[in-house]
Amino acid sequence: MAQVAAPLAFLLIWSSGFLVGRDASNHADPFWFLALRFVCVSLLFALAAWVARVPWPRGARRIALHLLAGALMSGLYLGPGWWAMSQGLAAGVMALVGALQPLFTALISVLLLRQRLPARAWAGQVLGFGGVALVLWPRLAASAGTPLAPAVVLVAIGAIVALTVGSMVQKHPLAAGDLRSVSCVQNLGAVSVLVLMALVFGEPRWDNSPLLWGYLAYAVLLLSVGGATLLIWLMRHGEATRTAALLLIVPPLTALQSWAILGETLVPLQVLGFALTIVGVALVRRA
Repeated sequence: MAQVAAPLAFLLIWSSGFLVGRDASNHADPFWFLALRFVCVSLLFALAAWVARVPWPRGARRIALHLLAGALMSGLYLGPGWWAMSQGLAAGVMALVGALQPLFTALISVLLLRQRLPARAWAGQVLGFGGVALVLWPRLAASAGTPLAPAVVLVAIGAIVALTVGSMVQKHPLAAGDLRSVSCVQNLGAVSVLVLMALVFGEPRWDNSPLLWGYLAYAVLLLSVGGATLLIWLMRHGEATRTAALLLIVPPLTALQSWAILGETLVPLQVLGFALTIVGVALVRRA
């Protein structure tokens, strides 16, 4: 039951993050928003670990790996990704770049970890990415004339590489430990990176509106405590390539949520893309 419910819950929570992040940056500096978010998350997990009296990671090497995983999966993924969008990178382009993450995971698994992926898995990767491209095509076409510095695109790609490497670290050297204490340490790794980014690139912008605090609460409780914890659980209980393939469904699901909640347009081409993405993910997960 958990093997079915956990991926579905993860997808619903994770895809909503694009809607929150898109508007939260209008009310606060993204780096400081993210830094405060992960400080709150670390404190919540520390409290949960203390109440339950669970064991904490021990040894300098293991603690360093947990800090590294958090810095990569949260700090160096979300920080640069939000920065790239603040510099003019369209959300649709960022989502399309993010759809490369399952392919990056597959390449690392094959080239570095010497795993073998069947042809069905590769076909699913290509079909899924093509489906995402169709879903995002209207947004990509709308932003085609916007001039963009190559460095911004490279930063966005680097953010996805960071998420990929962090996920691999999470899966292999760190596939054990209580999620409460582990998540506390890993989120501290994210905080260290994001505070540094905020000091270098951020600005003192926080409008203190109830909406902003609502976004922060949602990001802490749903996106991090819920979504990120589910992602770690899925990485531990499944192959990295199969878990990463789920992320292909995030952009199409975000488009559906934007249509249902925000009233954005959804054309037949996007529906076709969603269907192709689901077929592609199914091929990868059954390979």
